[in-house]
Amino acid sequence: AAGSMSVVEHVREMAAAGLHSNVRLLSGLLLTMSGNNPELFSPSQKYQLLVYHADSLFHDKEYRNAVSKYTMALQQKKALSKTSKVRPSTGNAASTPQSQCLPSEIEVKYKMAECYTMLKQDKDAIAILDGIPSRQRTPKINMMLANLYKKAGQERSSVTSYKEVLRQCPLALDAILGLLSLSVKGAEVASMTINIIQSIPNLDWLSVWIKAYAFVHTGDNTRAINTICSLEKKSLLRDNVDLLGSLADLYFRAGDNKNSILKFEQAQMLDPYLIKGMDVYGYLLAREGRLEDVENLGCRLFNISDQHAEPWVVSGCHSFYSKRYSRALYLGAKAIQLNSNSVQALLLKGAALRNMGRVQEAIIHFREAIRLAPCRLDCYEGLIECYLASNSIREAMVMANNVYKTLGANAQTLTLLATVCLEDPVTQEKAKTLLDKALTQRPDYIKAVVKKAELLSREQKYEDGIALLRNALANQSDCVLHRILGDFLVAVNEYQEAMDQYSIALSLDPNDQKSLEGLQKMEKEESPTDATQEEDVDDMEGSGEEGDLEGSDSEAAQWADQEQWFGMQ
Repeated sequence: AAGSMSVVEHVREMAAAGLHSNVRLLSGLLLTMSGNNPELFSPSQKYQLLVYHADSLFHDKEYRNAVSKYTMALQQKKALSKTSKVRPSTGNAASTPQSQCLPSEIEVKYKMAECYTMLKQDKDAIAILDGIPSRQRTPKINMMLANLYKKAGQERSSVTSYKEVLRQCPLALDAILGLLSLSVKGAEVASMTINIIQSIPNLDWLSVWIKAYAFVHTGDNTRAINTICSLEKKSLLRDNVDLLGSLADLYFRAGDNKNSILKFEQAQMLDPYLIKGMDVYGYLLAREGRLEDVENLGCRLFNISDQHAEPWVVSGCHSFYSKRYSRALYLGAKAIQLNSNSVQALLLKGAALRNMGRVQEAIIHFREAIRLAPCRLDCYEGLIECYLASNSIREAMVMANNVYKTLGANAQTLTLLATVCLEDPVTQEKAKTLLDKALTQRPDYIKAVVKKAELLSREQKYEDGIALLRNALANQSDCVLHRILGDFLVAVNEYQEAMDQYSIALSLDPNDQKSLEGLQKMEKEESPTDATQEEDVDDMEGSGEEGDLEGSDSEAAQWADQEQWFGMQ
């Protein structure tokens, strides 16, 4: 039987068997023959050869070349439809056996769209998929369209496509998340899956899952945390890495870094190959001054994959907190190139630009981060810090008020607004009121404590400040709080205890420049007080300090040696 197979059928068999490199060579030769003698193959055979050839190019990641061959294949198919008497789409017995095994035109268009997205030509990808009549769209086409529309900001079309995916596949959870992220109400989304939940055993958790992520996307962190915790306690879903990762991310958004780190560690122990969320984890470790852990995490992630943004971001956080801003900038840019939706990469690059004095460029990055994650406070904090760095107090005030209105009055938004009010002599009293409200809601919220201490220090109310800080340190240990307590104790001449506080701060973060200076002043040594060291940068989200404004550009030269560590062997 093999003897009677045509050469094109051999190509098809090899393609089906996954022998891409072999298909590429043979189909390339056959296409040349066809070009030199157009009568050699029928139109349908030419169509097949072009598609199989394009598929093998796609497999070799040669997307531009693949697109041009797919385009030629579709032109060939047009010619074919004109010549064939029987419309293949009717699927009646008269259609030849050959037309039944022709590669699907819809599949070819999907592959072309994939090529276009790989080439970052989203408009072309949308155009080719949009051209497929809606009743012929498969679930994966609708899913891809929905994601592309969302990225392009065409929200209504995106919602329609996600709903279409759910109509076809009611358990498409990522489509559900897509709808929730576009502000479709949780109840409406749940109604689209209710039949399946009732008809299949052990799926009763799904409606709670939908509710949890509805809270996530409305920015209601507290209720989201409670709902996911209730799922996590269910014996059947205990130790689910995705839920733990979501929980870690929510604690982070709520400003509870200790619990966030704990949950990330738990998730990591369950899945040593975990990548998602590790950029936030690395950032948190870097903020805590655990730079060695950050470096180890970066190396581990590069071993898992250097094609994801996360390892680059983690490595960039290490650079940022080592005050090597131009290197952080380079790593952030590389991460964005790998994943343009990486909020953490945008924040890293924005903060690096800001600390290098390139505030206008930084603003663009923070705005894009806000567009991608409208419920994340740290995106707004980064932008507001840019405004303060360039003395645009009015813009900062407008922004802070907006956040306060849209995300609601909680300890975090109150503190953010207070931070801006502290910058303007007119609004000092308002700042005080806001901070007291924030501390009533969350007495242990570090950012609020730091800002309140700053206020008390201005008013020289050192005893009040000492009481505030001791109270905040009763249930937690934090480098910055210990350091500020040290400063206050110096102000009231309690030198011995001030030294103790600076030492504790340094044991928590050995790189904390200000604690080091505090100690050195007390040891009556000549302390280095040149401007760059005074202005250290506490954290990327900042505490109203612009940070070191000169980028260390001498490092550009050193990158060459470190290329291999970046995973570019």
